Amino acid sequence: MAEKTWQLRQEDRLVGTLTFEGTDMFWSDCRFEPGSGWEDLRLLFSALHDAWERGDEEAALAADEAIHAAGLLLVPEGGGDSIADFLIRIDGDTARFRC
Repeated sequence: MAEKTWQLRQEDRLVGTLTFEGTDMFWSDCRFEPGSGWEDLRLLFSALHDAWERGDEEAALAADEAIHAAGLLLVPEGGGDSIADFLIRIDGDTARFRC
């Protein structure tokens, strides 16, 4: 069985590749491999992670909105519809998203 993977894209730039590893409630847990566009967005994801770590829900929601405003798409490798409306968390080499 082929691995299920998505490209995280911002316009024509590859932010990273997510490879499915499992499901936790409504979240798809993935391995994350950064792409050429990752460094431009890394600080947004760090701000989101840090806000949740310190329990600052207002800052976490603002970071989620900033990530959404970045115009990211999840593009399934091997074909299928792209996903534009999702929540995503990236921390190191792990990622999770929910639609």
